[in-house]
Amino acid sequence: MKNTLKWISAMRLRTLPLSISGIIIASCFAEYNGVFDIKIFVLAILTTLSYQILSNLANDYGDGVKGTDNDDRIGPQRALQSGAITKEEMFNAIRINILISIVLTVGLVYYSFGSDNLLLALLFLGLAGLAVRAAVKYTVGKSAYGYRGKGDIYVFVFFGLVSVIGCYVLYAKQIDHVVILPAISVGMLSTAVLNLNNMRDIISDTKSNKITLAVKLGKEKSKKYHYFLVGGAMICALVFGVLYYTSSPFSLLFIISFIPLLIHLSKVKKVSNPKDFDPELKKLALSTVLFSVLLGVGYLL
Repeated sequence: MKNTLKWISAMRLRTLPLSISGIIIASCFAEYNGVFDIKIFVLAILTTLSYQILSNLANDYGDGVKGTDNDDRIGPQRALQSGAITKEEMFNAIRINILISIVLTVGLVYYSFGSDNLLLALLFLGLAGLAVRAAVKYTVGKSAYGYRGKGDIYVFVFFGLVSVIGCYVLYAKQIDHVVILPAISVGMLSTAVLNLNNMRDIISDTKSNKITLAVKLGKEKSKKYHYFLVGGAMICALVFGVLYYTSSPFSLLFIISFIPLLIHLSKVKKVSNPKDFDPELKKLALSTVLFSVLLGVGYLL
């Protein structure tokens, strides 16, 4: 039991709901357009979760090996940092998870496209390869992009554009302009979660030479960047609501999620101690999931 719990902790379950936000929106639009497939939905969820778990394990390993996870770091203690899992155990777990991700991806792509859409199948296999590389290279290796202020770009692309637009293409076999603004919104909110995490760790990251975008910008500019991300996501959603209003007031249901988002921004503005960013991480992640559910389901009603 103890051995199981340490791995569950290392997988950081609290990060998993955020990773499926894009799948929820894409699946709702697929249902609205009559192309939803429950098997694609299940496989897409499992594949996305495998990528997120891979990323979490790789981040634990990369930051642990580099010494970035130390006593100066705010937030829950990581597995390598605490000694609950050894470097060898974590490295083996990463390799196993890569294999799981590959198997799930191949199954998803094959079921979605078969041999009738070979070009799309090859494109998605290529994207999957990039996703696996991005999950590992965030903190692992000498050229880890998370240490060079590029993590925000990858999160926006994979959690937003690829997650929403890519998942919709799995169903419809084509891109529909209706999913673009929601994809941008989810991408911006997901990037805001990363930025919040990086603002919390500015001091410890600076000492460890982990140059995140928050470290580059500094505390005050990082806050302004955070307002831009969350505010921009809400503006994109409002534009979507106007352009794609379905004659039902439920299509604007997502506006309810603006309440916790605005409260979050108000609290971020008042933060002076980096430790106070930590409780907001979970709130912002769950608000993003709520936004996705309300936007997707509201569009269906």
